[in-house]
Amino acid sequence: MLNRRTFVGLATAVALTASSLLAAANDAKSILLQSTTSTANSGLFDYLLPLFTEKTGIRVDVVAVGTGQAIKNAENGDGDVLFVHAKADEEAFVAAGHGVKRFDVMYNDFVVVGPKADPAGVAGGRDAAAALKAIADVEAPFASRGDDSGTYKAELKLWQKAKVDVKAASGGWYRETGSGMGQTLNVAAGMGAYALTDRATWAAFENKGDLAVLVEGDTALFNQYGVILVNPEKHPTVKADLGQTFVDWLVSKEGQAAIAGFTIGGEQLFYPNATPSGS
Repeated sequence: MLNRRTFVGLATAVALTASSLLAAANDAKSILLQSTTSTANSGLFDYLLPLFTEKTGIRVDVVAVGTGQAIKNAENGDGDVLFVHAKADEEAFVAAGHGVKRFDVMYNDFVVVGPKADPAGVAGGRDAAAALKAIADVEAPFASRGDDSGTYKAELKLWQKAKVDVKAASGGWYRETGSGMGQTLNVAAGMGAYALTDRATWAAFENKGDLAVLVEGDTALFNQYGVILVNPEKHPTVKADLGQTFVDWLVSKEGQAAIAGFTIGGEQLFYPNATPSGS
């Protein structure tokens, strides 16, 4: 006959076993998403991912880093899905066999923000490269992410178009933070500096201080996001079925409608433009 202590011990063991099995089952129904700081910092994932989980039962764990680092992580097989914003690099990722297929998901834009006093006189302009040239000419402080992110890649293209050598200015009026977009905007607010940011992170950023959007509307500021299933043939640990379910949902009418429904202060921040055929 079981005494009370033995019974309690067995009951506890059964409960722990059930809990362990449930945790294992939940873990089996999860994927790891390598993505960018902009999709996380903007609040998009806080809004979007619970909708996907509610529909499918699949939990999405996010690693939010710069696009370049996210791609490197996925190249190492550290993730099931890649969701970033540097199209040329994404296509190279697929071409190298690390990804199965790339799909457009959504877009928004970059904006140039800066102090309202605007020492470079760029406010109201629609030519981003000309604005950066004016900032460089007066050596007004500029805070750059200085990392391998999609935003930094876009910024460097604009400096190149403006024919400004920011490497030569590094440590002077041009300050590289080596940090994410939110941290870089904090630096810009503290210094009264200009910066390039994606609009969604800017909308969610609360420490704007004296900063304001000064330049917007240039086609060169277009910001496209894409999603890719990491190739399970190259990386056998990839949860291909679950990851593909997430990709399919993002580009579906339901997923696209969910993206369009994300707003901050009534402002839509991402615009769905999925192409079912992919690229």
